[in-house]
Amino acid sequence: MSRLLVLSFTHVVVFLMGLALGIYLLPVLTQGEAVSSEHIAQVETSAQYSGVFDRNRIDSDALHWGEGEFFINDNEFAFRGELAPGPDYKLYLIPKYVETEDEFMAMKAQALHVGAIDRFDGFTLSLPPGVDLSQYEAAIIWCERFSQFITSGHLKS
Repeated sequence: MSRLLVLSFTHVVVFLMGLALGIYLLPVLTQGEAVSSEHIAQVETSAQYSGVFDRNRIDSDALHWGEGEFFINDNEFAFRGELAPGPDYKLYLIPKYVETEDEFMAMKAQALHVGAIDRFDGFTLSLPPGVDLSQYEAAIIWCERFSQFITSGHLKS
């Protein structure tokens, strides 16, 4: 009986480890096409705003983080850096800077959804037409699937 119990326990542990590894690796394996560093540099050159995503935000942790620089011009948002892999990441512009899930949820209705993120080593996203960037103070990357804060950064002109 104890052998059956040990085998059952080890199989459950291996199954759970495989499931966790799959959840972590699937977004990496299915990520979109890489963005050229030249394209990011073009957005940087014409940027009206820039900022920094830092992995040391209050609600960032070992599995949910981002670090690097971002640039925003009239038409595009560009990010040069790294994000922890994960599913269903979204980029929002928000009227006030936040560092926690609760703070973001309190103002999510006022946030501008820019788009879905499908790369973890740099990306660009087109801005919605007619967006007034002066109405926003920060950018945030949010995991929609798990309502998880990834990172945020101030917009600097």
